[in-house]
Amino acid sequence: MVDSHTHLHLCEPPDGELVAAALADGVTRMVTIGTDVESSGEALAAAERFPEVYAAIGVHPNNATGFSDGDYAALERMARHPRCVAIGETGLDYYREHASPEDQAVAFKAQIEIARTSAKPVVIHTREADDDTLSILDEHARGLKVIIHCFSMGSRIDDCLAHEQWWISFAGNVTYPKNQDLRDAALKVPGARLLVETDAPYLSPQPMRGKPNSPALVVQTAQALALERRVSYHDFNLGVESAAQAVFGW
Repeated sequence: MVDSHTHLHLCEPPDGELVAAALADGVTRMVTIGTDVESSGEALAAAERFPEVYAAIGVHPNNATGFSDGDYAALERMARHPRCVAIGETGLDYYREHASPEDQAVAFKAQIEIARTSAKPVVIHTREADDDTLSILDEHARGLKVIIHCFSMGSRIDDCLAHEQWWISFAGNVTYPKNQDLRDAALKVPGARLLVETDAPYLSPQPMRGKPNSPALVVQTAQALALERRVSYHDFNLGVESAAQAVFGW
């Protein structure tokens, strides 16, 4: 199984413990995600240290205030690192007021451009900003590989799937009883474009809800989705690994 989106730098156990626990539970690869320039560097360092770990580098929309030419240059440089497989997470978040919509849009468009020049997929965070997020992607990300991380736009799944180069990644919240719309959306996603993630240390799957998440727990979310899609875990796992290979290119 592949954890397509985790944050090793935000988890409390040391990286070595997190990676070892994930490998013991059948996780073969994980992508650790930077949320600003500093943590993007930490993500690359983790990817250099552990062969099962890859990095995505970017500035989270909540950290987008004052996004500068220096930030752009730093990310552009890190994007060339051989262990960097994606740009982001970037996007829009209107739920938390940590950065203005204007600053978020500037950082978002800049990182789309870095994804284009580096020929790497862009990882999208969107929260209570669906229309603006999709509009910016439609205008600026044509031809790019796009990963909608922690998919939450149940009512917009058809709009997303209309883009053949978009992958849909489901986190532990797809297992929460109230989120039937996400499970319905997961049934529509072709296996070749479906990813699973933890977003650790956040969004632990239902059996572990309320406790810190970790890359090892991606297996629980994957098992729940396999059951929902009425396929064996073995076949579901092969599909996710193939989808991850296609988008990340490792």
